[in-house]
Amino acid sequence: MFEYASTSTSASTSTPQSRPQLATGGLFALLALVALVLLAVYSRVHDHREIRRLGGHAPAVSSRLPFGIDLVLRSIWATKACKDLEFWEYLYTQCSPPLSGSKTVEFKIAGQRFIFTADPENIKAILASQFPDYARTAFYEDWKDFLGSSIFTTDGEAWHNSRNLIRPQFVKTRVSDLEIFEKHVQRLMSLIKANGQEFDISELFYQFTLDTTTDFLLGRSVDSLGHPDQPFAKAFAEVQRVQTMIARAGPFQRFISRRTFYEALGVMNSFIEPFIQETLKSSPRELEEKDQSTSRVSFLDALGKFTRDRAVMRDQIVAVLLAGRDTTAGTLSLLFKELSANPDVYAKIRKEILDKVGPTRAPAYEDLKNMLCLQHAINETLRLYPAVPFNVRSSLKDTTLPKGGGPQGQSPIGVRRDTLVGYSPMYMQRNPEVYPSSPPFPNVLEFCPERWDNWVPRPCVKADLVQKQQFALTEMAYTCVRIIQRYDRLTRYWELEDDAVRSEIVISPKNGVKVGLWRAEGMV
Repeated sequence: MFEYASTSTSASTSTPQSRPQLATGGLFALLALVALVLLAVYSRVHDHREIRRLGGHAPAVSSRLPFGIDLVLRSIWATKACKDLEFWEYLYTQCSPPLSGSKTVEFKIAGQRFIFTADPENIKAILASQFPDYARTAFYEDWKDFLGSSIFTTDGEAWHNSRNLIRPQFVKTRVSDLEIFEKHVQRLMSLIKANGQEFDISELFYQFTLDTTTDFLLGRSVDSLGHPDQPFAKAFAEVQRVQTMIARAGPFQRFISRRTFYEALGVMNSFIEPFIQETLKSSPRELEEKDQSTSRVSFLDALGKFTRDRAVMRDQIVAVLLAGRDTTAGTLSLLFKELSANPDVYAKIRKEILDKVGPTRAPAYEDLKNMLCLQHAINETLRLYPAVPFNVRSSLKDTTLPKGGGPQGQSPIGVRRDTLVGYSPMYMQRNPEVYPSSPPFPNVLEFCPERWDNWVPRPCVKADLVQKQQFALTEMAYTCVRIIQRYDRLTRYWELEDDAVRSEIVISPKNGVKVGLWRAEGMV
């Protein structure tokens, strides 16, 4: 009894001694919280003032969950479900004040401002008129494992160095060398099922472009057409799939599993490394002598004359492989999908081809340039399905975008340094507001190559990018000519409702392209 009472008394008498310490700790915590709140408020007010000094805000998209988590989840879901256009439209319908005058909005993800635009003037500013203000630095940290310090992830001097390494390999004398295309397109046509039997032409196009691109880059094809289960091709596709999820997750990318990404990356690098090692066995002088003595020098050999850095060579190879293989295969697949739904266009192109080169002669470079019906069909495919449907830049300094601010959306938007700016050529090119309003202009959502007969859009890209696109455009045109020469009919086996496209790093048809080709009479 007495011992218990004594203990209780002791405990109760010690409590008041600890109260000042608790009060002091609580006071410091409260002051720290107040300081953080005040700092956040000051930062927000200062940021707002600086944006207003530069221009103004775009209409804001409100998130329903903290830190914009719902927008990130919607973006990832849209990519997986092949509904990116619907997600971008959602952004434009959920902003306040309501959108007016410019397809440009802004929102915050984990406290970071993000601007999304499909306005032609803003995209032109990012890619041309204000090109030095916007950088790919937003890409580098997220993409360095895949694309390294290549032309797609660098800026400034590093970008110019990459361009100078790549540019000589895409001069006219090289892209007009059609021997590579001829060899592999003949192999492709030998695998087409006869008499209109159903097959997935997109599978053949992805195998074909992998063969042509590796032949051009490495001097030797991986023979994907002969061995469809090529490990390198599967690894390349898996790296792109996971990389897309990483990019869409933004600040929450740490929650994306990278196990298969690094496994596939290992397969890719193991495939490329022996080619680099073989090239480096020759000195720059020996490679120069090889260049002078033969008409065919691989991209890698030409690269070896200017750099001996394995990492630089690997990064440029992967970047050009991505641009040369996937963009070409995706565009060819979607072109033949549209042609199978428009037999009159297919017949018109075939007549043009037969008039220019006949049923068997291989086209020369000048022949391809003069086939306007074919060129317009390729342009129309790229209008509806741009090879890169979505892209991101980061502002290098305090700058602006020309449109999207003000009550009518016609005033500049203030863009502070390190703001992420996303843009969608695909959404822009399907927006009726950017086309002529005169009634004869065809519906912008329809495949109509004839619209190019009397209409040419204003370019939004730098002129020096055209040279790098020429290899892919030449390959597309050449492949079309050789296939359409041999086959006079193209049958559609896919449902018209099946128009979904996968908008990952580059665009592709979600469910392949099921068609049948009929060999023309007398063709072997």
